[in-house]
Amino acid sequence: MKLIIVSGRSGSGKTTCLHLLEDLEYYCVDNIPASLLPALAKRLSDERLHLARVAVSIDARNIPEDLLRFPQIYASLRADAVDCQIIFLDAEDNILIKRFSETRRKHPLTNHQMGLMEAVAHEKQLLEPIAGIADLTINTSGFSIHQLRDMVRSRIAGTDGKGLALQFQSFGFKYGVPVDADMVYDARCLPNPHWIDALRPHSGLDQPVIDYLESQPEVQAMCNDISAYLEQWLPRFEENNRRYITVAIGCTGGQHRSVFLCEKLGRHFQACGYNVQVRHKELV
Repeated sequence: MKLIIVSGRSGSGKTTCLHLLEDLEYYCVDNIPASLLPALAKRLSDERLHLARVAVSIDARNIPEDLLRFPQIYASLRADAVDCQIIFLDAEDNILIKRFSETRRKHPLTNHQMGLMEAVAHEKQLLEPIAGIADLTINTSGFSIHQLRDMVRSRIAGTDGKGLALQFQSFGFKYGVPVDADMVYDARCLPNPHWIDALRPHSGLDQPVIDYLESQPEVQAMCNDISAYLEQWLPRFEENNRRYITVAIGCTGGQHRSVFLCEKLGRHFQACGYNVQVRHKELV
């Protein structure tokens, strides 16, 4: 049995994620007390139930003591050889506040003594024991519901077989570094197609930019160095039960160099047998 634990702050997309997993034929349980997870896993692993895939959500409405003990609870699941992983969804504080304000929903932690801003901050503190050991963290600040569903579907599908799900994500430094990246590389030192008038309107997906960057020795050298590092160390991450790695590569605007590198590296590691997704944060 495969067990996925979905957690995250209210308004980050947990319900959307759980509904998607249900669509993917997971047996889903919403907000189970964390202390009951080992018993639930044992019960649902009974072969007579024919439940190959199970997903549960755990949020801040849980028993506070259980949340504090969650790392030990999770360790006990692993010790019992349960195939489990944690997906943690989050977003920037101002985005969460905006989502609640726009939908006029009540935050589950707000009351007469605690307003929305305080509740958002307090929830982060309560869920830190889960966030700190998550296998995959997804920041949903810039995602629509459809984009979140596509992201979760592609990442979860990558773990249905053996091996690590590897994502290459391009971004622009002027828009900020992705907070959910596991590794970040800076491509701003490479020749920039932006300063060539004929190339500026194109992106790193277009052949004129590809031809230009392929001809630059520095670009190939950086690509080789990143490949060599990942080829050496990804197997070690897998040995430590890592299921997901997000490699973020940034340039100034996230249009040319980082896009080119992510595409090139994605093709290389897909040929090496990894389950690869490529995402371009700044390309619409």
